[in-house]
Amino acid sequence: MKRGGRNESGKKLVSGGGAAAVACLLLPLLVLAVLKSDFMPQQVVHIAETSIGEAGVEGAIWQPRQQLVAKSKAAHDPVVEAPPSSPASGDETPDKVVDANRDLKNGKGFLATKMGMDGSLIKSDADVAAPRSKLSCNFSSYRTNMCAMQGDVRLHGKTATVYVVSASDDNRPDNGTITIRPYPRKWETPTMQLVREVTIRWRAPPGPGAPRCTVTYDVPAVVFSTGGYGVNIFHAITDIIMPLYNTAREYDGRVRLVATNYDRKWIAKYRHALSMLSIYPIIDFDADNEVRCFPSVHVGTESHKELGIDSALSGKGYTTMGFRGLLRSAYSLKREWVTPIKSGRPRLVMVLRRNSRALTNEAEVIAAATEVGFEVVAAGPEVVRDLGKFAGTVNSCDVLVGVHGAGLSNMVFLPRNGTVVQIVPWGEMKWPAWTSYGEPVAPMGLRYVEYEVTAEETTLKDVYPRNHTVFTDPVSLHKQGFNMLWETFLNGQNVTLDIHRFTGVLQHIYRSVTITS
Repeated sequence: MKRGGRNESGKKLVSGGGAAAVACLLLPLLVLAVLKSDFMPQQVVHIAETSIGEAGVEGAIWQPRQQLVAKSKAAHDPVVEAPPSSPASGDETPDKVVDANRDLKNGKGFLATKMGMDGSLIKSDADVAAPRSKLSCNFSSYRTNMCAMQGDVRLHGKTATVYVVSASDDNRPDNGTITIRPYPRKWETPTMQLVREVTIRWRAPPGPGAPRCTVTYDVPAVVFSTGGYGVNIFHAITDIIMPLYNTAREYDGRVRLVATNYDRKWIAKYRHALSMLSIYPIIDFDADNEVRCFPSVHVGTESHKELGIDSALSGKGYTTMGFRGLLRSAYSLKREWVTPIKSGRPRLVMVLRRNSRALTNEAEVIAAATEVGFEVVAAGPEVVRDLGKFAGTVNSCDVLVGVHGAGLSNMVFLPRNGTVVQIVPWGEMKWPAWTSYGEPVAPMGLRYVEYEVTAEETTLKDVYPRNHTVFTDPVSLHKQGFNMLWETFLNGQNVTLDIHRFTGVLQHIYRSVTITS
């Protein structure tokens, strides 16, 4: 009641003679407001901040990075890509905000700055180049070419061009232009031809060819490619995800990944691992017509070897075990170690191929493994396809078995001290098999067993006579080039295992993962 009385008395004051006094006091303020209104923006800009949220869509409510990553893992959120019709992949709302800010008062005398949750610093002030931008490139690696830039770096996706804008020519390349295909398999010319070339141009303002920024970021960017051979898991990890880990991990998620040869399905498939490297949507470089400006950019990624990281080459001290730790977090894998069991059956996952290097007697092989004492998980292509689910399946197992091929790459999900069994096809394939899937095993904290197929176990015996070079001198076919090796020994044979011989190998493994009383 007292509060109501005060309100009523206030109304009486205004309605009486006091109203004139109030009007006299307010009049100068009103005049001042009218006079200043010509210098104030006449519209309010609502900035929609973005990141990877619960549904993995633009416009999500911001959360701390730890919560974002945790929710992304728990809900299996995708790394967001823009619809194909959108030229500004993953950044539609912030780009519109930039345009709106630029239009305020024709961009004269007005500065609007705000941090976007996609790492962008949205502003409409003058487009001024850094006084001394830096550019350093490394073309000495056998696997990859890389360039790193700092200062004023501008990316224009549709022309596949990176502009390094500087008022100083201290670091300028000899001809002012460098080209890179950002995929780490440069010794394979046919593969690299599948990768879009990125041009790096040095520009000193003012001058032609240095476009104005439309979106400005305060986080770095890494330009990579989802092209090449990324379709299978071996190349996805060796050529793309592991090199991205080497290059982008140091930024703890605060980095924009920019993809050439942008493959929506690939990004969706490997979204769990990618979300651990960047908390932002991946930018489709090919379709992007924005000029995105960054304080630093890497074009190309750091790669050391097949399915592995060489800690001696990593300036940041990264290891293959560290990469496996990231995958355990990304896929919420429960088991860290394989320990010998006293009761129950150890689990063995058998990766089964269909088109080549298939086990023609797979039912007998599965039966033999079961008889030895294993609980066998038969994993054909239809099972392996769902990577998020299959990673958990592999992690629940003690042993992974498969004929030489990409499916063995799923060893990255095995618990430590697990066992990898590689069945090596006929044709002097021991060295290629070892470099791809044997050598990486120990640095992953796993154990390796190799089973070499004999001439009696290959279906090549049904195609060629025993006095053919396929049997008498396989290495001579290797020397005729990869295509000959591929058509003959990789794509041209299946395997019929000697059950008695293979059972002996399985029994040895079984004893190593169980405790007998």
